[in-house]
Amino acid sequence: MLLRVGYELIYECPQPTPMILNLSINYSRASDIVVPDLITTDPGVPISAYRDGFGNWCTRLVAPAGRIRIASTALVRDKGETDKTVPMAHQSLVEDLPEETLVFLLGSRYCDTDNLSQVAWDLFSKAPFGWGRVQAICDFVHNHVSFGYQHASSSKTASQVYRDGQGVCRDFAHLAVTFCRCMNIPARYCAGYLSDIGTPPPYGPGDFAGWFEAYLGGQWYLFDPRNNVPRIGRVLIARGRDAADVAISSTFGPNELVSFTVYTAEEVTASA
Repeated sequence: MLLRVGYELIYECPQPTPMILNLSINYSRASDIVVPDLITTDPGVPISAYRDGFGNWCTRLVAPAGRIRIASTALVRDKGETDKTVPMAHQSLVEDLPEETLVFLLGSRYCDTDNLSQVAWDLFSKAPFGWGRVQAICDFVHNHVSFGYQHASSSKTASQVYRDGQGVCRDFAHLAVTFCRCMNIPARYCAGYLSDIGTPPPYGPGDFAGWFEAYLGGQWYLFDPRNNVPRIGRVLIARGRDAADVAISSTFGPNELVSFTVYTAEEVTASA
């Protein structure tokens, strides 16, 4: 199937403001892109791109004083399959992990492992080793945290999410990532598009989604504690240690996001 994905962001800036955007579809889906997600701005400004330390495609620009519209739309080929489930995937000992996974065992900006290590071992030390332990973490987070956009906070850490029991999808992911790392399972934060395909209405407002990947059985597997069921039509944008590494925009000056629209849907074509 084909997925139409895209966004429109409108910022108001009182002065010229440099921005770094993390909005491009991840390189891992490059072969699936039918219509590329080229970024456009109104008014037009010079744009440059680079690949960050996690392999994500990032965009640099300077927003002029006043209002700027940043938008993109793309068409992505997708198999239409649900997220993979591999219950027999095993957990590697720390000494056997590849070096490139070790950074995802460490605490980070939003994943404060030092504050949750004992909590994690108290909760999950008896859970099955490997996939079963990660799933037990997802089950706990899914049931412990109440979802609500009113609970969104750009400064909330995993330990605060655990304490408050409230958050948005990034908070679910941060708490699960932190618990995994506390249990010596490499885990990395992911951001991207997530469709409502295969789910019953009513559908929520369009938004970017946060989930995570855990390193099991020699590879990375996707987990989504917010939804906690396999989903269809997921398009990765970026990966990192936590949301700080994959922020949709990092701005270097005062600004206001006055409008935010995201969409992900199956493209319906007229039959001949």
